[in-house]
Amino acid sequence: MRGSNGHAGPMETSYLPDLADELLGIARNATSGRAARSTRSGRALSLRQTVLALTEGHGIEEHETNGEETLQVLVGRVRLRSGSEAVELGVGEVVDVPDARHAVDALTDAAVLLTVAVR
Repeated sequence: MRGSNGHAGPMETSYLPDLADELLGIARNATSGRAARSTRSGRALSLRQTVLALTEGHGIEEHETNGEETLQVLVGRVRLRSGSEAVELGVGEVVDVPDARHAVDALTDAAVLLTVAVR
């Protein structure tokens, strides 16, 4: 169940496979090739979670972190790049995002769960 603000709250659930499918449908029709929805966010929350859908060949440009982050693949395959290092991830894999500039590339149509512990 979702709260009145559209986000899952305490003891409310989000079914990530359905959300990933929904967002991939939106991303496939977006010129940016991506779509996102927060499942847990807000000023009062220090832990934020967002499902990001990316179509093959699209991604998230290099950027800085906002806190400790993990990236978990829900659908497809992605590449996480940071400096001269890169790691490819598939469904069910999770990685700690480096505390440095990084980018994400969709190797196939993909959906990921980004979890951020805000500093």
